[in-house]
Amino acid sequence: MKNINPTKTFSWKQLTNHFHDVKNIHINDLFNIDKNRFHNYSILFQDDILVDFSKNRITNQTLQLLLMLAKECFLSDAIQSMFTGHKINRTENRPVLHTALRSKFSNTITVDNINIMINVQKELKKIKKFSDSIIQGSWKGYTGKSISDVVNVGIGGSYLGPYMVTESLKFYKNHLKIHFISNIDGTNIVEVLKKINLETTIFLIASKSFSTDETISNANYLKNWCLFRTNCLKYIDFHFFALCENTTAALKFGIISENIFKFWDWVGGRYSLWSSSGLSIALSIGFKNFELLLHGAYIMDQHFLNQDLSQNIPVILALISLWYTNFFKTETEAIFPYDEYMHAFPEYLQQSYMESNGKSIDRSGNLVTWNTSPIIWGQRGTNGQHSFFQLLHQGTTFIPCDFIIPAVSHNPINDHHKKLLSNFLAQTRSLAFGNENNMDNNINLSNPDCSSHVSYKYCSGNKPTNSIMLKNLTPCNLGSLISLYEHKIFVQGVILNIFSFDQWGVELGKLVANDLFSDLLKNKFNNLYDSSTKGLLRVYKKWI
Repeated sequence: MKNINPTKTFSWKQLTNHFHDVKNIHINDLFNIDKNRFHNYSILFQDDILVDFSKNRITNQTLQLLLMLAKECFLSDAIQSMFTGHKINRTENRPVLHTALRSKFSNTITVDNINIMINVQKELKKIKKFSDSIIQGSWKGYTGKSISDVVNVGIGGSYLGPYMVTESLKFYKNHLKIHFISNIDGTNIVEVLKKINLETTIFLIASKSFSTDETISNANYLKNWCLFRTNCLKYIDFHFFALCENTTAALKFGIISENIFKFWDWVGGRYSLWSSSGLSIALSIGFKNFELLLHGAYIMDQHFLNQDLSQNIPVILALISLWYTNFFKTETEAIFPYDEYMHAFPEYLQQSYMESNGKSIDRSGNLVTWNTSPIIWGQRGTNGQHSFFQLLHQGTTFIPCDFIIPAVSHNPINDHHKKLLSNFLAQTRSLAFGNENNMDNNINLSNPDCSSHVSYKYCSGNKPTNSIMLKNLTPCNLGSLISLYEHKIFVQGVILNIFSFDQWGVELGKLVANDLFSDLLKNKFNNLYDSSTKGLLRVYKKWI
């Protein structure tokens, strides 16, 4: 990928001038000017996913200038580089090939002169064979009983991805109970252990390096706890499995080679749900549905790779987001899935966005002077409407939002889904247009002594949203949706000239924590710590 300062491009300068021309235009005016605005600013994907970006503060000129920016930053070349296995993760000297994990129809993708698709297909077959054996009951535990519970032990992408997908696709789940242990807080592990029977439970230890402190600490506790309770040295062989790249460490832990499911260093942790790290997904919904999830991601990959930038959904959404963060200077974006099953989707996207693009150094090693990642947050609808939507409508903070809903509910009781859809439509409409047309034209909103209470009801509108409507929430559609956001994040990283696939900031916290942990074990604290840290340690020592 080329190192280009986006603010020095011709299109960025044009966008700056254009912003001053259009920054005060109301979304209502944009719809009045263009009676076909929905048609012109929406894209239907595979007859299953509709993306409506018409309620944004953009004009045709805005989009043309943003597309010019993408071209000036050689976005198309960057996309090709990722899909063909170039080492675009330069700070770690790795390719970025999570797309290969769902490339069912690709026979050859080469990394360091090795066709990686051979091993990808081999691991998929292993996942299928194992998941079928667990679901069908042919795999037995150490006492000869079939498996009823699965505990996924992992953190970061090894937890957030599988958890989000298994929750989102709970409608498709089978009889197996899926549990997740991620936190180093002992409460997490203790509460899960209350729910399971060791005779009928398997443990999936998901860590790419098989050295992640939280995961391996929890795994060691579980191993010792299980061996003590069962008094059976062979328990590990029947109940413990590794999902990792570092097979040597997994073997040293005590997991036999047959129980190791491999993925590779070109798979980032936050993209690992498509790999063997997603074994809990295959166990929860069955391998056929796992394949459909992969296929949904694949068809979005092909759209992203082959579609013209002007009709490319991830590209369009990325450019609109960049428009807000760098010209309107917005700091956050909100994600609102109007589906109970998708309650974990905003949390999943928090990692995807902020671990990827939460950077302040560009690809040339210089401090950036532009905004990179927005703060991502959100909640399922309609719950959010009864808490923080007040701020969206009348607050002083400008927050672009994505609203997501399936048109068809998996649980169509009474008129509930029509009411849910009504709220979905009402919120995007109200945020865009406000209630200005319904206000008393004689009200003076600048007069604090105004006696009328109508002013307090005033909603200005002009708050941008994207509406993403799925025909229904299926494994295939969910795969496409996740892939859409992955590529949106990638596009922004390319244009903003940052490396999206490392996370060195996370590593710093780990190093400092290791030093503090060592001191806590010795009960002797470093005098070089700052006064706040020393003060907290003194109180801790006093209280324990």
